[in-house]
Amino acid sequence: MSSTCTICKHRDAIYTRPYSGEKLCNRCFCGSIENKVRATISNFEMFRFDDVIAVGVSGGKDSMALLHILTKLEKSYPMAELTAVTIDEGIHGYRDEALRITKESCRKLGVEHVTLSFKQLFGCELDELTQILLEKTNGAGLTPCAYCGVLRRRALNSVAREYGATKLATAHNLDDETQTVLLNILHGDPLRMVRSRPISSSRRAGFVCRTKPLCEVLEREVALYAYLKNVEFQSVPCPYASRALRNDVRVMLNRMEEKHPGLKYTVYRSAEKLRESLKDYVSLESLGKCKHCGELTVNETCQECELLKTLDT
Repeated sequence: MSSTCTICKHRDAIYTRPYSGEKLCNRCFCGSIENKVRATISNFEMFRFDDVIAVGVSGGKDSMALLHILTKLEKSYPMAELTAVTIDEGIHGYRDEALRITKESCRKLGVEHVTLSFKQLFGCELDELTQILLEKTNGAGLTPCAYCGVLRRRALNSVAREYGATKLATAHNLDDETQTVLLNILHGDPLRMVRSRPISSSRRAGFVCRTKPLCEVLEREVALYAYLKNVEFQSVPCPYASRALRNDVRVMLNRMEEKHPGLKYTVYRSAEKLRESLKDYVSLESLGKCKHCGELTVNETCQECELLKTLDT
């Protein structure tokens, strides 16, 4: 026997939140996700009415859901025109489908879509880079995800800056944020939490301010929202993802959340408290220009150029 939605009191519930006990119907569940994103944007003052917003869209469930939610919010509370930005890393048999889905979805939503590839920006695709790494290190070096993460951040910032964006919205969800908290600790860099806020500092020239409107929404709830809203997205995981330490942390957190509902929110709230306590100990480093590419960096050579240089040695 189906239960009744605890919010509207008359429609059948299709989802129960283990961490709150709420039983929600289709409409109330989707509304709760949109309201949570709206509240996150408001609480962290992520956007202004005159912002030019670039949305990082990969074609996965999170970014496609974010694009649909921001497009809906933009109609109710007019913001500057949204632009979807997709980075083509060059993962054959994987990224091709995502590019098709993203392009078609942007056309239906009436959102401008811009694509930039690793090949255009760095001169090589991720598949090529991975093969070179394998040959040079015999599999003992950095994982493809380590290179991809650094290069993707540079690519997103470059294309957002080129199109005059004042804000760059990424689809990091609550699971991503809690995983990052633990990864910072496991990597011995807990102070990095201070720089991983829901909205980044906008005081550095050359860097587009980043926002994370989905940072307080569980990954499983983002997926359900996309399904209920008939949002098309790529469901096949990246072939390189299983090699990363993040994947092990993800599995661990999912098991803990199943046994202890709400644990991910507890980790997230704890990180928020730590950021406030640690922010006075973390100062903005003085920036110069990379001697190779001219991008801003704290060292003579930026992290991206350092990584790419290893391919030539």
